[in-house]
Amino acid sequence: MAHWYASGSPPPAEGFLPGVANSQLIKHTHHDALRNPELAGVANGETKKMNTFQAINDAMSIALATDDTACVFGEDVGFGGVFRCTMGLAEMFGRDRVFNTPLSEQGIAGFGIGMAAMGSTAIAEIQFADYIFPAFDQIVNEAAKYRYRSGGEFNVGGLCIRTPCGAVGHGGHYHSQSPEAYFAHTPGIKVVVPRSPIQAKGLLLASIRDRNPTIFMEPKILYRAAVEMVPVGDYELPLGKAEILTQGKDLTIIGWGAQLYVLENAIQLAKIKMPGLSVELIDLRSILPWDVETVCNSVNKTGRLLIAHEAPKTQGFAAEIASTVMERCFLRLEAPIQRLCSFDTPFPLVFEKFHVPDMIRCAEGIERAMKF
Repeated sequence: MAHWYASGSPPPAEGFLPGVANSQLIKHTHHDALRNPELAGVANGETKKMNTFQAINDAMSIALATDDTACVFGEDVGFGGVFRCTMGLAEMFGRDRVFNTPLSEQGIAGFGIGMAAMGSTAIAEIQFADYIFPAFDQIVNEAAKYRYRSGGEFNVGGLCIRTPCGAVGHGGHYHSQSPEAYFAHTPGIKVVVPRSPIQAKGLLLASIRDRNPTIFMEPKILYRAAVEMVPVGDYELPLGKAEILTQGKDLTIIGWGAQLYVLENAIQLAKIKMPGLSVELIDLRSILPWDVETVCNSVNKTGRLLIAHEAPKTQGFAAEIASTVMERCFLRLEAPIQRLCSFDTPFPLVFEKFHVPDMIRCAEGIERAMKF
């Protein structure tokens, strides 16, 4: 098993970090990386070992190289960014295309909207997802509605907003939040969360090039923790399409971002108590639009569903998934849908490891679903 629990080694200091290095979800070899049918376009190309922030940097480099109108901007991006995602881009493409902005999230979003409205590709960075809220009005009232309110005459489809999200073990309430559900309520934008370097590069390129404004949320705990053999070529992965990571027949489990590694280890822990347990693990990838068909087809097969995410439970995106599954799969359900989420409190610093849905809580949810 990938996790410290199974290996016998002591837990990490933060107490809840997912076991990523040895995860079966990570593509450690050239062959494993290119076996994915979604990467058919680069199947004969080279791969390079990259962590997540390097893969994101590579995606932006390709976007800038292939689109003369593309610009990258945000707080400190000209210096490489606090997480090094834009390192070297200003030197490579010039400081008129990769540049710092004032400390104004509303201004960053508004500038990106104006730039995209004029036909350019705007790649904006909000330094932490926790600070995206000053830009909320610009995103949900301007960017999301631009095409609709003009009857299709104008659009800001060239806008992509990148932002680091999620817990890291020591971020406290202003550097740990996962606000994807706030934006999932807004028609007109897309919301994407990758789980690994290969996924981050392909999904980010697709998000930049998609003709709808897109929010690309990057689980910052994975910037250095997740390392894969990433295709060096130009490729995109589909938005709005979930990926089935493991096939199963007893239980459907859904997650996205860093939570998938927690779920992977929770499944292994649950199998100790329930030998032979067969789980279908799905990476949702896109929060808006989300892949209803893949999820419901899986639940109709397994009859059970568990959803886990780092955001609080009340009105978290798991609630939308659960509601849709109840509408479409009610007669096939064998147990109540399980939601494993953070608690409905501000993100606590001292109690962070108890706040997020860790391996133990997720394994208990699996057991409840199976023994109902």
